[in-house]
Amino acid sequence: MEIAVILLAAIVATTMMTAFSYLMSAAFRELYKEPLLLQYLMTRFHFELSGSWRVAAGWVVHYGIGLFFVLAYYILWRWNLHDITWISALIYGMIIGIIGIGGWVIMFNLSNYKPRIDFKGYYLQLFFAHIIFAMGTFIIFYLLLK
Repeated sequence: MEIAVILLAAIVATTMMTAFSYLMSAAFRELYKEPLLLQYLMTRFHFELSGSWRVAAGWVVHYGIGLFFVLAYYILWRWNLHDITWISALIYGMIIGIIGIGGWVIMFNLSNYKPRIDFKGYYLQLFFAHIIFAMGTFIIFYLLLK
């Protein structure tokens, strides 16, 4: 049962985060779409996939990372390092927001891929997107695991 809840939380939280990023991308007319940026990065790292496979891979990697972060939140809860609360979710979201920004900085630097985006704006929206992600995880865990 808990595996199903973890998978549901990963889907819901990643979808909420992605929707926020897509809304910010449209609002600011910038490329803030993580699955699309992941596709470009895969090309730079010579993962030669064509057309729809490249698109699918970007989404699979994005949701896979989401699953990883949901598992981390779950493990921290199971080890009694935090309760399932709004505050713990907010703190977790801030922490993974910083980790996410660091990950993107590293990936952009390693790939020598410099998309024409407002990096400051991208990283700022990414920080808040991770807080939204953590809140999505919290909602599912609170409703179904607590």
